[in-house]
Amino acid sequence: MNDFTKDFAQALFNPDKINDLLRKELQQAVNNLLEAELTAFLGYDPYARNGWNTGNSRNGAYFRKVDTQFGPIEVQVPRDRNGQFHQHTLPDYKQHSDVLESTIIKLYSKGVTTREIADLIEKMYGSHYSPAQVSNISKQMLPKVEAYHKRKLSDKFFCVYLDATYLPLRRETFEREAVYIAIGIKPNGHKEVIDYCIAPSENIEVWTEMLQNMRFRGLMEIESDLLVFYNYPKQIRASIYSTSMIESFNNVIKRKAKPKAEFPTEQSLDAFIGIQAMSYNDRYFNRIHKGFGQVQDTLESYFD
Repeated sequence: MNDFTKDFAQALFNPDKINDLLRKELQQAVNNLLEAELTAFLGYDPYARNGWNTGNSRNGAYFRKVDTQFGPIEVQVPRDRNGQFHQHTLPDYKQHSDVLESTIIKLYSKGVTTREIADLIEKMYGSHYSPAQVSNISKQMLPKVEAYHKRKLSDKFFCVYLDATYLPLRRETFEREAVYIAIGIKPNGHKEVIDYCIAPSENIEVWTEMLQNMRFRGLMEIESDLLVFYNYPKQIRASIYSTSMIESFNNVIKRKAKPKAEFPTEQSLDAFIGIQAMSYNDRYFNRIHKGFGQVQDTLESYFD
């Protein structure tokens, strides 16, 4: 559960606190997007060496208040030294922006791809972004995805489901590439997308490397005889025999990817799936899988 989810849960029964929390989150999101816009315009990150002697640079910011349904927010609109940068996140001279809120909420909660970002901005504001600019903006989500791949894993999973699905990805040519996915259930019944990886096709070598990486990150014990489900408590037999859990997650990925003809890079596909995985883990953080709550102590004993 991330900090925003925790804060939201604490404020759930106080409308004033919820509005204040959403106002702060929206303000941070707008400011992050404005800074990403300037980065896309200049073509280099703050303090990057490749920005030296380019003829233009960052030049502070001016402040602007925007009224929203959650209350007023203060945004910092960045400036460039040559005065050529014109932001497109905020409509000119417009203090109320329901469209902006919808765009930001979709961008930050769904982890949209570069193609979706470009479509949304052009549809809402009539401004065209080049692929390089859109890619730069979408990279704001990449550190979170990288942290997800490197996070320490729980040391015990009662069962783990492995499956691969195929999504369109362009490298030198257009191909459908395999997305390897591992979803597990802990002895306490909590479900988690443990990890995933992308490869041109499905083979045992990639599965082996992925499982070794999971062990390196802390996952030490899995029950070895998963197919002998009649040996396990009857309360959970039906729920672990079915593969509907991982099939359902695969279907969500395919459904959300369907509007896109292809992912332009492996990085964009990685970010897209990473956001779906993190969203799944947040959603099921405290939910107990069917039957597991009744036999948690029994399941823990399998690891003794």
